[in-house]
Amino acid sequence: MELSKSITHKNGRQRKPVVSSSDMWARESKLEVEDDEETLLPNSGRVDGQAKVSNGIKGELSNVALLLFLYVLQGIPLGLAGSIPLIMQSKSVSYKDQAYFSFVFWPFSLKLFWAPLVDSLYLQRFGRRKSWLVPTQYLLGLFMLYLSFTVDSMLQTDGQRGPDVITLTAVFFMLAFLAATQDIAVDGWALTMLSRENVGYASTCNSVGQTAGYFLGNVLFLALESADFCNKYLRFEPQERGIVTLSDFLFFWGIVFMVSTTLVAVLKKENSRHLHTKKKPKEETQGVMETYKLLLSIIKMPTVFTFCALLLTAKIGFSAADAVTGLKLVEAGVPKEQLALLAVPMVPLQIMLPLIISKYTAGPRPLDVFYKAFPFRLLIGLEYALLVWWTPSVRQEEGFPLYYYAVVLLSYALHQVALYSMYVACMAFHAKVSDPVIGGTYMTLLNTVTNLGGNWPSTLALWLVDPLTSKECQGASGQTCGSVEEAGLCVREGGACVTALDGYYVESVVCVLIGLCWWIFFGKKMKRLQEESPSAWHCRGAK
Repeated sequence: MELSKSITHKNGRQRKPVVSSSDMWARESKLEVEDDEETLLPNSGRVDGQAKVSNGIKGELSNVALLLFLYVLQGIPLGLAGSIPLIMQSKSVSYKDQAYFSFVFWPFSLKLFWAPLVDSLYLQRFGRRKSWLVPTQYLLGLFMLYLSFTVDSMLQTDGQRGPDVITLTAVFFMLAFLAATQDIAVDGWALTMLSRENVGYASTCNSVGQTAGYFLGNVLFLALESADFCNKYLRFEPQERGIVTLSDFLFFWGIVFMVSTTLVAVLKKENSRHLHTKKKPKEETQGVMETYKLLLSIIKMPTVFTFCALLLTAKIGFSAADAVTGLKLVEAGVPKEQLALLAVPMVPLQIMLPLIISKYTAGPRPLDVFYKAFPFRLLIGLEYALLVWWTPSVRQEEGFPLYYYAVVLLSYALHQVALYSMYVACMAFHAKVSDPVIGGTYMTLLNTVTNLGGNWPSTLALWLVDPLTSKECQGASGQTCGSVEEAGLCVREGGACVTALDGYYVESVVCVLIGLCWWIFFGKKMKRLQEESPSAWHCRGAK
């Protein structure tokens, strides 16, 4: 289930990995060697050529606050996109439609492919990062304002016609694409906005800001949008609607994006190093082509190619549990806002787990932890299937009992332990084998492949739920429920379509079997990659 996936998006839907995977681009890209090497000099706190006296973090609180705010804004559209699948599920859309919408969560895993362009093409007079940040955030604001007037009609159901999934997917895909582009620009600006001694706060702003923005756009929105939640906890007199609607929420944040972007464009001056240094930046077009050639040369290395193939297939065994379970719980009647709120108690655990696990992955063989956690996570996938099967039997008239949510929370916590064990082990191995000469590009490539290895199985798992589900028509002899038309005819004849075999359970078993085979036949091969010499991972073309 991975609630943070079914809420963010059922998988980047493993959102932390998706977000953090590409941050390295702006930090170490070869495109920035000549341009940003001066960022790390002690006087990197210049503003418009004037030296700024270093006074610790106190002297740069305004810059830290701006970075934090920009990352919060980035998390808003991601959180909203993560809430749409749960809203659609409450409107009984097909899992094929959910598969379509899952493409919305791909841009953060693919931003490596256009990051060199964002890094190299800009208007020098306006600023290297503002050239992309300002128009990107204006477009985000405009898309949100547009959605505020149209999203209700897109989600509306009127008997035979369901939500307009294709249009929803297209618009939210653009939102995610723009948010990923903004992330590239902000990551790069963080290096020049903060002085050398305080540049470490950039990653803190990233993680805290995106988490806060995602919380606002997902958990808080789903809670305030729910009439049941508002009537139970926030109102004295019950009403039919929540405190806010999706259109209200989009309109508010659309205005915030437009106003804040205007203020940043007018008031915030970007460092203009090229005007005050004798060094000239690299030719942008040449830098872009060099970077793409470098990525290709890395992929062609035998060890890297093998490792990427393993990363792209390792998560097939978890796809049903990660992508479908949360939606199945909503289908079984669990309120979507309650699922969202269950992610809140997990925040301290998600902070502590990487710190604890890193003690075991810091040695020469971090993938041993990955290998040991793999079957444990497969078993949790079966436990999730049992949880979905058990859910309808514990439902009461007034909702679900407290012990049910305790079981869900415990299941989620165990899943997080396995997930973070594998994730931290993978990231540690990436850092261990990455060629230090091209560390940023190398790391970002491996992280991108890791994220894609989670996205495509989740999309496929959603797509296959309906074809694997078997339904029969009860109450109308001679009728079947093999298609939408046949199901409609069954209902018109006085019958009802009843699920004989849920494709989710078929998927859960098949995925676990595939995962088990992968662990037996390829898991040890992945472990053996740790025995390769450092030279096997170094790219000759980068020397």
